[in-house]
Amino acid sequence: MIPRTLVTRRLPPAVMARLRSETQLALEPEDRALTKSGIIAAVSSCDALLPSITETIDAEVIAAAPRLRVIANFGVGFNNIDVAAATGRHIVVTNTPGVLTEATADIAFGLLIAAARRFSEGERLVRARQWTGWGPLQLLGGDIAGATLGLVGFGRIGQAVARRAQGFGMRVIYQDRMRLSGGEEKRLGVEFRDRETLLRESDYVSLHVDYTPETHHLIDEAALACMKPTAVLINTARGAVIDEKALVRALRNGTIASAGLDVFEREPQLEPELYDLPNCMLLPHLGSATIGTRTRMGMMAVDNLLAVSRGERPPNCVNPAVFG
Repeated sequence: MIPRTLVTRRLPPAVMARLRSETQLALEPEDRALTKSGIIAAVSSCDALLPSITETIDAEVIAAAPRLRVIANFGVGFNNIDVAAATGRHIVVTNTPGVLTEATADIAFGLLIAAARRFSEGERLVRARQWTGWGPLQLLGGDIAGATLGLVGFGRIGQAVARRAQGFGMRVIYQDRMRLSGGEEKRLGVEFRDRETLLRESDYVSLHVDYTPETHHLIDEAALACMKPTAVLINTARGAVIDEKALVRALRNGTIASAGLDVFEREPQLEPELYDLPNCMLLPHLGSATIGTRTRMGMMAVDNLLAVSRGERPPNCVNPAVFG
């Protein structure tokens, strides 16, 4: 069976070539998000849907697609999909785990360095032609070597960030739902802390948790108040893990020193005050944005999609209950 497939966004060239060769595209995707009504109109005659994490695939969308057999999400997270509604219709939902670990860890550590050393402020100063020359007190930032990095969430990406931190001579502590064995902690060179203690001890806090109801606004006013006034907060996980209004207040009031954000609660909109805060570095969700990583993600999504179309169990199913 050649599945009729809706791809909501244009993907890297090699992925698009494979989709054209191995599926029947419902329409040629553009490099912009489809509206919900556009998805509903296009998916009604489709066997497969390959959405990006920016599209909401809710019960209404699913109900509009009577032929749909698989939703192959282009991304690790799948909170944009109503998995329960899909499961109720015996539709397989898949994701693309693992392939973006190193690229996202690079962005997280890059944000740490940039926020610590005030790269964004320095670049704006130079581009505005306001730099008058070197000065001993100009844009002083925080030290990285010898500092303590706290990782909230210690899965694949958190562990990859820990490896980078050790190369910079940092002390690494972590918090996770499941503590590692003593042997694993020793091998990885990390120490376990409960969340409050981690926030109090860390010079840098980097977030690497899944987005769930339990992690919604995990970093709120109380959590920010636990941190050092010299601390830096990094988020490459999901935007809604941080209460953005509370973060604005913390950055404005000096509760923490600075932040580096690659994700936001209501992308592409930001809490308005964030745009003007000099001590907050902002990136447009670049975590997995390398040619190699996005191509591997796309190929994995297509592998998942085609496996279901052949009547097989896909490699990355997130709702195995559909298989009984």
